[in-house]
Amino acid sequence: MPTFTYRARNPDGEQVTGTLVADTSNAAARMLDERALLPVELQQLKEGGRSILLGRGRRVSPSKVGVMYEQLSDLLGAGVPLLRSLEVLTKQASVPALARVLREVRDDVAGGDTFADAMDKHRNTFPALHASMIRAGEAGGFLEDVLSRLSDFVARQDALRNKFIGSMIYPCLLLVLGLGAVTFVMSFVVPKIRPLLERQELFWPTRVLFGISDTLSTHLLEVLGIVVVVLVVVLAFLQSPAGRLARAKLELRMPGVGKVYTMISVCRFCRILGTLLANGIPILQSLKIAKDSTGNTILAESIDKAAENVRHGEPLAGPLAASNLIPPAIIDMISVAEESNTLEKVLVQIADTQEERTSRQIDLLVRLLEPMMLLVMALMVLFIAVALLVPILRIATSGFK
Repeated sequence: MPTFTYRARNPDGEQVTGTLVADTSNAAARMLDERALLPVELQQLKEGGRSILLGRGRRVSPSKVGVMYEQLSDLLGAGVPLLRSLEVLTKQASVPALARVLREVRDDVAGGDTFADAMDKHRNTFPALHASMIRAGEAGGFLEDVLSRLSDFVARQDALRNKFIGSMIYPCLLLVLGLGAVTFVMSFVVPKIRPLLERQELFWPTRVLFGISDTLSTHLLEVLGIVVVVLVVVLAFLQSPAGRLARAKLELRMPGVGKVYTMISVCRFCRILGTLLANGIPILQSLKIAKDSTGNTILAESIDKAAENVRHGEPLAGPLAASNLIPPAIIDMISVAEESNTLEKVLVQIADTQEERTSRQIDLLVRLLEPMMLLVMALMVLFIAVALLVPILRIATSGFK
């Protein structure tokens, strides 16, 4: 439905502004009248204007969203109505983009939308998984509990993401500095000493070095253009169905990193599924919601197939094991939990233990990455040194001719 911005006056004569969603401008005016507001200005937002002006297209930090979930859960738990809670959080929001989004959500809820539907209009701020969980919480009457668990989930994911990013800063810095130094040597140093070295017959490392130097010094813009074109083509391919499938396969099967990524996805799935089951959501509906938390289309399809088998009365562990994507140890724990009717508890325990183990694996990979980066840089420097020093030594021993 179209979105309208309004400027109006309340019964006290104060000017208020905001947005609302309505079928027509007349419907929007009626909604303002129901709120005892006298419209002064009412305009329909153009397509895309909402994202630029009001933050729909602007991302909000996951940590800020997690804190908002926790605060909203506390307010609802204290008996504050949803609309009043959203209004309070809008005024207290420290990030303008989040305040704008919360204002829109509050207006949509006041206009008759459910909280989940209002959130679902802001995918850049609230992922579809969050909206699905909140929709289940609204239907089951335990919205504040879902918000509290969502806050914990977002905090865990944000901590893991920040830890990984922080660990990658040093290796990336090494890579950038190394490539910058090599590019400088190839572009400016090698061309200056090349005339001296070309007086003799060159062996292949020197010829390769001079070829790379020629390419960088005379065709640098062409090289950068090719790199940009390749990146654009790759990104466009990854957005296509075939590209998403290829990326999903690569994420799961990449040597070393694939197992870590798989475990992160499985932990998210187990935590969300366990949380939903603990709150009384039927297993089929829980599986439908939790499959999207994996972030991988292949895993999501496997879980979807497992849900179909569960629909026909089969246990969950068997279909998940048939996918060959989830480790056997986790499958065994799920199987035992199903037999003992403690599935929701065991799933959360799996997520807790495996997340700690995965965090240690990430630390190990990053620690291995640093010496590997240093080794690659050392090999590059060694190649340049050999390619330049061998001809210089030959000149020094044989003399100029």
